[in-house]
Amino acid sequence: MDTKTASLADNLRMLPLAQAVAEVDPNAVVVSTADCVLTYAELDRWSNRLARLLLQIGANLDTRVALAISDDIESVVAERAIVKVGGTPVPVATDGMFALGTTLGVTTKARRADLTDQIDWLVLDDRSTLQRYLAGSDAPLSNDEYLLPKSA
Repeated sequence: MDTKTASLADNLRMLPLAQAVAEVDPNAVVVSTADCVLTYAELDRWSNRLARLLLQIGANLDTRVALAISDDIESVVAERAIVKVGGTPVPVATDGMFALGTTLGVTTKARRADLTDQIDWLVLDDRSTLQRYLAGSDAPLSNDEYLLPKSA
């Protein structure tokens, strides 16, 4: 079954409700593109890694996190990671406008040049981000991890 994100408005999407992988078929497809298929198990692992990076840069409960990603797979992973840390994903319009009240954001190199410097951006395809991401654990987050201090 191909479960894609459901469009709620021009720039707002809603993922299927977050459920533990054990509660759904881990091999069920969450989203697919022409060259990639993302299963629930992969979404869970990838979003755990990204959630840890978000916690390290200061995201936590009630943090509004700007989301400026064009790729469907990366967008779904980022949205789920933001929700896992208790944050709220705030889509950024394609013209670079951002939602007020966001101090953190997730983007890619392709979009970064068009975005404000008033937000601390985590650039997913930046070499240093990729190194931290790939070296991070994909295990479920523990309660202790939500208390991580913001990195300097």
